[in-house]
Amino acid sequence: MARVRILYASEHHSTQEIAERIGTRLRAHRHLVEVLALDSDRGRQGLRQTDALVMGSAVHDGAWLPAAEAVIRGGAEELREQPVWMFSVGMSAALPKPLRLLADRAEQPRIAALVDLVRPREHRRFSGVIRREHLDRKGAVLFRLLGCRYGDHRDWAAVEAWADDIAGQLKELPAHGPAE
Repeated sequence: MARVRILYASEHHSTQEIAERIGTRLRAHRHLVEVLALDSDRGRQGLRQTDALVMGSAVHDGAWLPAAEAVIRGGAEELREQPVWMFSVGMSAALPKPLRLLADRAEQPRIAALVDLVRPREHRRFSGVIRREHLDRKGAVLFRLLGCRYGDHRDWAAVEAWADDIAGQLKELPAHGPAE
């Protein structure tokens, strides 16, 4: 049984719900899990006293949200010393198929830089929820011109499969007692 902290940065709750689903799945594998927002006091201090971390953020303009990016940059050395998994939540599934294929292959330099800093066991990309009210007027016009679709584009089966994979890797970690 591993102590796992899941830290997330979410603006419209989509990333939060993915983090919570990962936590539920890890608990089903009998791990001790705590899910915290990175903008909370406990979330900002959440890099310590745990066996493993899962960290995720919504992606806006090709970057993690500022709170998440700040935690990564401020704690990169500490993060490299423990098992870490990272996930990004964007909107590639909302794009029309040709653009989606390009987006799925594209590397976002600011996110790639964070992944390089931490060197996680894995970085996974998921699609989230995009609603009209999430975009300003200019963004909404561009969204429609590109042929994008509003809606909930989360692939829960993919999220759960990834959490199951993490759970399997956690079993290989040294055993610890209850969290301090």
